[in-house]
Amino acid sequence: MKGLKSAVIAHKKPNAEMLKTRKPTKEKASKKNATAKDPDAPKRPPSAFFVFMDEFRKSFKENHPDNKSVSVVGKAGGEKWKSMSDSDKAPYIEKALKKKAEYAKARDAYDEKKKLNNKEDNGKPAESEKSSSEVHDENEQEASS
Repeated sequence: MKGLKSAVIAHKKPNAEMLKTRKPTKEKASKKNATAKDPDAPKRPPSAFFVFMDEFRKSFKENHPDNKSVSVVGKAGGEKWKSMSDSDKAPYIEKALKKKAEYAKARDAYDEKKKLNNKEDNGKPAESEKSSSEVHDENEQEASS
């Protein structure tokens, strides 16, 4: 009997109250604490597959102008990529490597620029935690004595 009872409880669907009391998963919690991306940072380079897909989309649209489905284009591109030999993929891999090298240069320049900006910010004199009226009051007292 106990086995049946636990099996029934294990398959019981959660109700709305039960779902509200659950703790958020790690994914949801980590998204809240994640730092915002810098919009000035260079974008990561596309992989060889995405370089291929850019060209494939153009040719697919020319051959199938009536097709409006993005998923059909993606599936057809994926199937063609899988069926291609390494020698057929080589030009796309070369383009991807060139873009990766350009990205590395852009990223290095961005990092240097960011370091310079941080050094300039650190070079500023630190502001006092006292309000300006408190500072003026202290100066007046020192001057009067």
